[in-house]
Amino acid sequence: MKKIWKKPILPIASISLASVMFVNAMPETPVQAKLNVQSQVQTKNHLLPLGTPNLQEKRTSMNLAPGVKYTKIIRGQTSSKDFYTVDVAFVETQKQAKILLGNLKKDGFKNAHIIKETDRAVDDRKKGPLGYIVRIGQYQLEADAAEMKNRLSEKGYSGLRPVYTGEDGEKTTGPWIVNVLEVDQDRFHGHVVPELANDAVAGKETLTQIADRNDAIAGVNAGYFVMGEKDGTPGDLAGIYASKGQLVSEAINGRSALILSSAEGKANIASVSTSIQATSSDGAVREVDGLNRKPGLIRNCGGVGGDTTTERAKHDFTCKDESELIQYTSIFGEKTESGDGMEVVVNHAGVVVEIRNKRGGDIPSSGSVLAGTGEAAEWLRDHARQGMKIQVKSKIIGDGKQLKLDQTTSMINGGPRLLENGEIFINAVEEGFHWEEDPGFYYRFGERRNPRTLAGIKENGNLLLVTIDGRAPGWSVGANFEESAKVMKSLGAVDAINLDGGGSTTMTVGGDRVTRPSDAAGERPIADGILLVE
Repeated sequence: MKKIWKKPILPIASISLASVMFVNAMPETPVQAKLNVQSQVQTKNHLLPLGTPNLQEKRTSMNLAPGVKYTKIIRGQTSSKDFYTVDVAFVETQKQAKILLGNLKKDGFKNAHIIKETDRAVDDRKKGPLGYIVRIGQYQLEADAAEMKNRLSEKGYSGLRPVYTGEDGEKTTGPWIVNVLEVDQDRFHGHVVPELANDAVAGKETLTQIADRNDAIAGVNAGYFVMGEKDGTPGDLAGIYASKGQLVSEAINGRSALILSSAEGKANIASVSTSIQATSSDGAVREVDGLNRKPGLIRNCGGVGGDTTTERAKHDFTCKDESELIQYTSIFGEKTESGDGMEVVVNHAGVVVEIRNKRGGDIPSSGSVLAGTGEAAEWLRDHARQGMKIQVKSKIIGDGKQLKLDQTTSMINGGPRLLENGEIFINAVEEGFHWEEDPGFYYRFGERRNPRTLAGIKENGNLLLVTIDGRAPGWSVGANFEESAKVMKSLGAVDAINLDGGGSTTMTVGGDRVTRPSDAAGERPIADGILLVE
């Protein structure tokens, strides 16, 4: 990112790393105590590609079980050149930036300046700058940046973001905290499995709670999910989820997923799509739009059947469809989502045993409920009458080939892909992490440093589960997409994928959480985790 400063910036006073680390330090846990008694090793030949090569790096490791190794990596230090500031806006053109800059100066904000963001997504076909950032202020304390934000807000400016420049994606000395789980599935006698919060789709739970409930050796947070009711069913997996031979959530078509197979003892990463159809005994066929979610709201888009605004993947966006057919199974919870439309209950053989003229009824432990809205409700009225049969069949395509779903196979949504066949391969535009109408979305999500949860596969088949703490100046600045890919490659991965990050990023080892939550409220409740269980 090439910086164009409208006004010279004077260097701020050095921040004391010792004092910052003291404020941000996490209480010593039993896991940390075990790590502390081991020798700390700096491996010069395998340093993480974060910051400049001469940064100090310390690694401590412990074996959690045969074939399972946990490593904590501490790299770098706080930079005296980094500071807090306020991003007033991210705009697409230089003209827009100059107009905004002029308005700020008229309102008395003389130290505003423009930054030209030159980096675009690797697979972005457009050329030229991604956009321009209008930024103001230079502060040692976050509270001072927050005060400037309030002053700007009082003048009518909106969309303001206090930020730390160490998270910009530019050169910095860090620091970084990276946690690594490596699983040799030939030696590990347990299982690597996804687990839902509360053992159901609906609802959320912290990874610490999920891991504790399942007596996990270790775990990380997993896929993207619905946070609040305005975007669907809270806890709904926003992408594919499959476990124990059951497809629980449909794919965001074309987006990457992590595939685990305990029978084959290995993992895989593939771009997946799902096709689900309901066939009536009278021969009528209707597409099933989704599984175990609220009809009409498609988080991250990438669906079927005329979804608006787009049927392509679009991250952190909720598409809509007034006519949807949704299948619910008992893993969703006790009741379906309520609302207008109709439902039919089918037993384990697919026979229609109950018809409901409104949505929001009990889900049988065996069998399922088909809920329809709009045109889909009319289809149910015509083709799902009492005593008729409805067969629902699904097909999963991964990298162009049909995938077999059996009791030993699990699938977890993620994206974008980071590595493919040993090379950096970040398909952020293809997987919906770039908004055409708002280039600032990709800048904030992919170019800026954030907490990250990553999964990778080494050439020998070993599985890597990695977290990078972030949004914690003085503790860890996080990583952007490119840095994440380079980290995974340096750890030996040949294929890698980005999982849900930000405030969701969490790792547990034994009964301890070894990551630092980036949400002010503490550890975030999530939808699912990847656990190592014996």
